[in-house]
Amino acid sequence: MAISEFNAALNQVAAERGITVESVIESVKTALATAYKKDRKEAGEEVELEEIEVDLDTDTGEVKIIKDKKDVTPSGFGRIAAQTAKQVILQKIRETEKEVITSEFRAKIGQIMLGTVFRIDNGMVTLDLGKTRAQGVMPSGEQVPFENYRINQRLKVLVKDIKESTRGTEVVVSRSDPQFVVKLFEQEVPEIASGVVVVEAIAREAGSRTKMAVSSKDDKVDPVGSCVGQKGVRVQAIIAELFGEKIDIIPFYNITEKFIAASLSPAKVAEVVLDKENKRAVVTVPEEQQSLAIGKEGQNARLANKLTKWKIDIKGAAGIFSAESGEAIKIGAKEDKKVVGVWDEAIKKTEDEKIEKDRVRKEEEAAAEIEKASEEGVESGNEEPQDVQSEENTPVE
Repeated sequence: MAISEFNAALNQVAAERGITVESVIESVKTALATAYKKDRKEAGEEVELEEIEVDLDTDTGEVKIIKDKKDVTPSGFGRIAAQTAKQVILQKIRETEKEVITSEFRAKIGQIMLGTVFRIDNGMVTLDLGKTRAQGVMPSGEQVPFENYRINQRLKVLVKDIKESTRGTEVVVSRSDPQFVVKLFEQEVPEIASGVVVVEAIAREAGSRTKMAVSSKDDKVDPVGSCVGQKGVRVQAIIAELFGEKIDIIPFYNITEKFIAASLSPAKVAEVVLDKENKRAVVTVPEEQQSLAIGKEGQNARLANKLTKWKIDIKGAAGIFSAESGEAIKIGAKEDKKVVGVWDEAIKKTEDEKIEKDRVRKEEEAAAEIEKASEEGVESGNEEPQDVQSEENTPVE
């Protein structure tokens, strides 16, 4: 290899990969000494590494093995040296990239990055994070249900962890983690980024709905209003990023009863009774608010349970719904006899009754219209026959 070629290649690799030339040279020398020891062992000669000195000319790439101040380089060792140098450089590149990724992304855990999808394989989405050839992997458990990912799609993701795998060092990213929503709000809401508004608690069912409780350190700043933005522009930007996921933003209260009541928003709560020993709350809601408090398939109650860290039982006309278990106990029944779906059936019954009432009302209105039209038609049609009949019955003179 010519002088310029070896030197240029060495410097180019070092510059591209962020490796110092000195570290590469030292690694190559150590590997060559090991290769020489192995070569001598195969020839029946035992040599210690401490006895070997490697002379590597960085201009020409020429290698000499010095032992006891003598050149003991075996014939044909240049080919071994070239192969060894190549392997060492590749290994050094891998190690350095691993160190760079680990050091750089360790500091970015919990932050949002923009990546480009370049591979989807067996449910695993791999993204190009655009720095030092780093790749982010998003396992199926970190993906949002019902989101469809495609090649070259640009996505915001949360850097969640760094782990070792058979494929090397991987940066694990997520879109389903609740902290992803918090970080999106930090980007969109200056009051959160500055620390004036604080996200006190968050509960999320990724792809469907999120509840977030916020407070303000400044009495003049409305925490909920800050997150929503003028005409909802801030929260709408986040909803768009989450592909339509619903977001409930509620005020945080230090008074537990008020916080639990607020967590069931948009339902209005009549009463909250706490069992502090078991950390359980029985919430009473008006009959017309039961379906709102429970939510579709119990979702609103479940999220309130996660948000407040309290076991919430919603008491209404149909029974007591347990947000923790997703089941209900009929009033008057034994405590150990739980009936699944009581609330769903009660809500469905109410909705069915409403639909039936609307149907009956429409039928009655339609029948009334027909009857009215019929009566008007009969009245207008009876005048002519009466005149005809009177003419027929008149005696002929």
